[in-house]
Amino acid sequence: MTSDDKAKASHRGPVQDAFDPASHGWTPYSDEGFIGLVGPFWQRPHDDGFHYAFLAEPKHHNLRGVVQGGMLMTFADRAMGMAARHANHNLPQATVQLDVHFIDAVQIGEFVEAHCRVVRKTRTLIFMEADLLVGTRVVTTAHGIWKILRAKA
Repeated sequence: MTSDDKAKASHRGPVQDAFDPASHGWTPYSDEGFIGLVGPFWQRPHDDGFHYAFLAEPKHHNLRGVVQGGMLMTFADRAMGMAARHANHNLPQATVQLDVHFIDAVQIGEFVEAHCRVVRKTRTLIFMEADLLVGTRVVTTAHGIWKILRAKA
């Protein structure tokens, strides 16, 4: 490791012990599109739906050495979208609004879980909210609206 690498590593804060999601009952959720570049994301059954998660890796850092806000937004969008789809019998939908509030920084090595809730469902829209947590620490909150699309014939 060069001195420049050491400086960058110390700038990013302490590296957490490696967390193995699979050993805690999580299964990988992969996607060949954009999520394939920033993932993997993980899922685990919870009540009548799922919780979603990702392990913050060095590829997720910003210039301050913490997880990039855009990664948290991407994760919130996908997790709430998956929860909305599950609540809507796997019919397709599209995000029409997403509001994200950053509460606390996520360090590289931390495991971020999304706890998503359907707030309201109408014939054409699904209103969602989510808390993104590291353990019990809320790091991000999000609210969004998904438009229910017609199933392709």
